[in-house]
Amino acid sequence: MAQSSTNHHPPAKHDPYSALRLPNYRLFAAGFVTSATGLQMMGMALAWEIYERAKAEEFFGKDGAALALGFIGLARALPVVAMALPAGYVIDTFDRKHVLFLTQSGFAVMAALLALASYSAASLWLMFLLITLSGCVRSFNGPTRASLLPDLVPDHIFPNAITWNSGMFQVAAIAGPLLGGLIIARTHHAWPVYAISAILCFIFALTTLGLKPIAHHTSRGKMSFAGMLDGLSHLWRERTIFAVMTLDLFAVLLGGATGLLPIYASEILHVGPVGLGWLKAAPYIGAGVMALYLAWFPLIRRAGPAMLFSIAGFGVCTIVFGFSTSFLLSMTMLITLGALDSVSIVVRHVLVQLRTPRHLRGRVSSVNSVFIECSNELGSFESGLVAKFFGPVVSVVSGGIGTILVVVGVAWLIPEIRRLDRLHDKPIDLAEDAGK
Repeated sequence: MAQSSTNHHPPAKHDPYSALRLPNYRLFAAGFVTSATGLQMMGMALAWEIYERAKAEEFFGKDGAALALGFIGLARALPVVAMALPAGYVIDTFDRKHVLFLTQSGFAVMAALLALASYSAASLWLMFLLITLSGCVRSFNGPTRASLLPDLVPDHIFPNAITWNSGMFQVAAIAGPLLGGLIIARTHHAWPVYAISAILCFIFALTTLGLKPIAHHTSRGKMSFAGMLDGLSHLWRERTIFAVMTLDLFAVLLGGATGLLPIYASEILHVGPVGLGWLKAAPYIGAGVMALYLAWFPLIRRAGPAMLFSIAGFGVCTIVFGFSTSFLLSMTMLITLGALDSVSIVVRHVLVQLRTPRHLRGRVSSVNSVFIECSNELGSFESGLVAKFFGPVVSVVSGGIGTILVVVGVAWLIPEIRRLDRLHDKPIDLAEDAGK
């Protein structure tokens, strides 16, 4: 049976720089890290501005600032959940490179509008509306970026590209909050951060125009509800992907301590906006170090057990962070949980793309984005809601305990995750699909 041009046998010796040697990937990565830095700056500035203004204006009542932080996550997540199925179908139907250009341009427009709203001290309700609109852009952007990447590199290099992509994101997630915190500390305003973010997002839009996919997908006809459900059907059949995504969803949903970092920085650790920038960067420092480690020493065997133990460790670190009143200990726990979470990220993204047929990658990536947004953003809302009624410490510690219980439950109920060994192996039906 003929093999596709992108499905070569891997080289005998592992090359940790194999993805970076490809001009296509270097251009993609340069744009991605630039845009991601801008979006991380914007996220940090939104958390700072909305928390401070909600406290001053008693937006949700006297003790409602924590709930305001939760609403940031809710405003980002709900559009992704609502639009996931049609977004996935659009991504599988149209040129993914052009869709990515439009979504990155959309991010630039949203950041510019946030800068205007912040500069004019517009209502927080308007700020939440703009965050919701940016969530609509997110519903297309993440799945498009994820499903385009396998079309840019050969199959045997894709896991290395995912690892470097994770590392690039960690660099952006470290630099973004730190730069945002420094700018706010200097100017005492958030609008300059949003303005810079708009420029950085548009740079990625421009770099996408130079990408040259080595593989292309084809349209599968008119949009239909049945067609939109194809991604869900594939996930139900491919139990390993479903298990990994379920584990990640509920573990991070309950362990959403990072959504309460403005409270810890202001009320518990007393470190101000620069300290908040360091706290927000800390998980990504750990994840970046882990990504570099995995680039040299990839997960060859027993990927499932490694993921289970890493997420259980994530829960333990969350509990310690929740009780901590020391900035040094808090930073250490956030760095460690970020490193452990990086293992989960690499496992999930490699499995989702390599175990999904090319023509379904947009729809499956959109479903994956729902899991990611629900875990990260709705996790922030859940943490903020619990913090409003029981305080931030109870919110964080109970979430860490819940994460550990989820690991135990998923390992028992979905045994496929315990048996997951090699990430690179494809099910027989997908291997045959690649050869057609």
